[in-house]
Amino acid sequence: MKAIILGSAAGGGLPQWNCRCRVCELARLDDGRVSPRTQSSIAVTQDGEHWLLVNASPDIRQQIAATRELHPRHGARHSPIAAVLLTNGDVDHVAGLLTLRESQPFKLYATATTRESLDANRIFSVANPDFVPRLPIVMDEPFEPVPGLVVTMFAVPGKVPLWLEDAAMVIGEATETTVGLDIEAGGRRLLYVPGCADVTDAVKRRIRGADALLFDGTLFTDGEMVEAGLGHKTARRMGHVPMSGDGGSLERLRDLPVGRRIFVHINNTNPVLVAETRERGTAEASGWEIGHDGMEVAL
Repeated sequence: MKAIILGSAAGGGLPQWNCRCRVCELARLDDGRVSPRTQSSIAVTQDGEHWLLVNASPDIRQQIAATRELHPRHGARHSPIAAVLLTNGDVDHVAGLLTLRESQPFKLYATATTRESLDANRIFSVANPDFVPRLPIVMDEPFEPVPGLVVTMFAVPGKVPLWLEDAAMVIGEATETTVGLDIEAGGRRLLYVPGCADVTDAVKRRIRGADALLFDGTLFTDGEMVEAGLGHKTARRMGHVPMSGDGGSLERLRDLPVGRRIFVHINNTNPVLVAETRERGTAEASGWEIGHDGMEVAL
C-alpha cells in the first residue's frame, strides 16, 4: 500500500490568503523553515493503477498537477482516480468535487449524512451522477472502493460542518458527521483521522497496532487562535483536540503502539509548521512527523 499526502494543511492552507500570522508571513517570505501547504487530502493505492482520493480539497487541481501518479496515462482522457471518499461535509473536503466535473467516471463514497448535504445543494450535480455514482457507506463495515484496499469507516468525536452549525449543535459526539478511516492492504493498516475532538479510549482501541497513523494536528494549544487574536474559538470548540496540554494528542497517544505517526490537517497558525521551534521539537521528540504536501507513506 502506498499513500501520498496531497494536502497537509487545515482549511485555508498555508499561507492563508487573508492571514498575517507569523507562520503565514514566513511562508510568503520563502523562509526555508516553512513550506507552503495545500488543504487536507490524501491519495491511496494498492496496485499503483487505481487510486482512492480521500477528500476533495478546494486545492485538488493543484494537488493533482503536483502528483505524477495522478496524471492521465491512457487515451485522450483518463484519470487514475477511481474513487473519492469523503470523511465529512466540510467545505475543505467537498469543494474540490466542483473541479472533478469533466465527465470523468469515478465512484463517490460518503455517509448518508454527507450525501444528504451534497444532494441538497444542486451545484454538486456538476459531478454528473451518470459518471459519478454516489454510493453509501455503512459505518464499521469494511468495503473495497478500489482493488486491493479494504476500508472501514468509524466514528470519532467531532461536530457537524461549520456551515451546518446551529443552537442544537453538540461537540464531541462520535457520529458519522466526523469519521476516521481504517485502510488495510496486504496485512498492513493505515489509519487516517484528519479531524477528532477527543482521543477517547474507543479511538485509541481503533488506532492501536496501526502501521501508520495520520492524525488531526490542527492546533498546538487549545487557545492558539484566541491568543493570536485571530478568532474567538478554541481548538476543542472547533472540534479538534489540541496537540499539547492535558488530554492533548501528544499525551493521550504517547504510549500507544503505532508505527509511523504523522500530523496532518495542520492550521496555518500552528508553530510546528516552522522548523527549529520549541513546538516542532516537542512533537518530534514524542515520535511524531509533521506532514507535508507530497509526503509518501509506503507500507
